[in-house]
Amino acid sequence: MLITLFIISGLVLLFLGGDILVGGAVNIAKHFGMSELLIGIVLVGFGTSTPELITSVLATFEDQPGIAVGNIVGSNIANICLILGVSALIYPIACDKKTLLRDGGFMGAASLLLLAACFTGSMTIWSGLLFIALIGGYIGYCIVTEMRAVKAGEHGLLEEESPINRAEFIKHSGQFAIGLAMTFIGAHLLVTGAIDLARVAGISETIIGLTIVAIGTSMPELVASAMAAMKKNTGIAFGNIIGSNIYNILGVLGITAIMQPFVIPAQIISFDIWVMLGATALLFVFAATGWRISRWKGAVFLAGYGLYSLMLYMMTV
Repeated sequence: MLITLFIISGLVLLFLGGDILVGGAVNIAKHFGMSELLIGIVLVGFGTSTPELITSVLATFEDQPGIAVGNIVGSNIANICLILGVSALIYPIACDKKTLLRDGGFMGAASLLLLAACFTGSMTIWSGLLFIALIGGYIGYCIVTEMRAVKAGEHGLLEEESPINRAEFIKHSGQFAIGLAMTFIGAHLLVTGAIDLARVAGISETIIGLTIVAIGTSMPELVASAMAAMKKNTGIAFGNIIGSNIYNILGVLGITAIMQPFVIPAQIISFDIWVMLGATALLFVFAATGWRISRWKGAVFLAGYGLYSLMLYMMTV
């Protein structure tokens, strides 16, 4: 009973906290006249990855690398197959060619870098530093190129620039801080409940990380992308998925490895990393054909996620 309460409470706090955190971050960004694409890739992608970051760090300190890595790999699979699939069913996602080549290409490179780490069998402090250096360079590049595009008038802003209202800025900053605190508490409860569940049910920590924890920490991405699709802000929906997957690999695993080096579980190396790479490749194919992810493509993603979930279930019985 207590385990169930911990997991449900953790999921609820992650869901609400992630939504509040992202809302605060986006509102702050609007004050500074940031573009829709830049908000989607840098702020929304980073903000919605906060649950994964806190959860993975806490899991490694609890000596549960299966939850830490399974959380990231499972979240990336869910981001593409489940969340992008749902978003495309709500409203077809337009895929900007430049975004796919630049940011999607970086996501593909980050995925291959994680594959290389899997071949070594562990994440060390040095590999963590490399990951952080790469994510830092990516963020800097995104900010510089997108700000230049805004100044050159290549794409519009979400709203016209206006003087920053001090009261509104304080309000949104407080919203961001509250969301972050809720996310931290939710992640702690979820990790604690997930570890206890794995021990009681006799299920491997990796399976728990790939399923309950991964879907739970992906709730903010689901909310952000689905809401963006409903409002037809497909730039945010598409950028959110790509940005979140990049942050999950380079940012979350990088920070986690620096704080606590860990061994990558055998199941991730032999199975799940390949599913993640396959989903990433399919995203490129679907996005490049017609430069949009239509509803039927979204249905294919969802069917693929259902098949993957079934295979994970078969591993537990």
